[in-house]
Amino acid sequence: MIEQTALETTIWNYTPYPSPIEETQLIPNVISLEVQKKRNSQKKGIALRFTTKFTYEDHLILEFSGEHSYVIDFNEDIDRAELRKMIRNSYQMFKDAFDFKKLNTTLNQRELQQFKDSEVNMDGILPMLI
Repeated sequence: MIEQTALETTIWNYTPYPSPIEETQLIPNVISLEVQKKRNSQKKGIALRFTTKFTYEDHLILEFSGEHSYVIDFNEDIDRAELRKMIRNSYQMFKDAFDFKKLNTTLNQRELQQFKDSEVNMDGILPMLI
């Protein structure tokens, strides 16, 4: 059985830009993914932490990090397809949290950069789930 935890916001550092930013101006953001192995005597699992940073003219407007975990029975085998689904699900939770929290900020009309799960090294993560 695979169980999920709720997405936990671990960082939300928002510092508005000192002057208004036109909606047509690009505010670059980058997304990173960190994966941590979790294990105890009864279960195995992983924690997926997504982080994004929005920067405009060398001013860090937002650093947002959210962590989501999966707890898995030892007898449960996870393959690439299942892992990809887990990562996509976690990213969607991260995106939903961002979309809600960005309201009433200068990022209200901004979107997260699309996360490319095809660039994730699945072979590096799968051994954590054995």
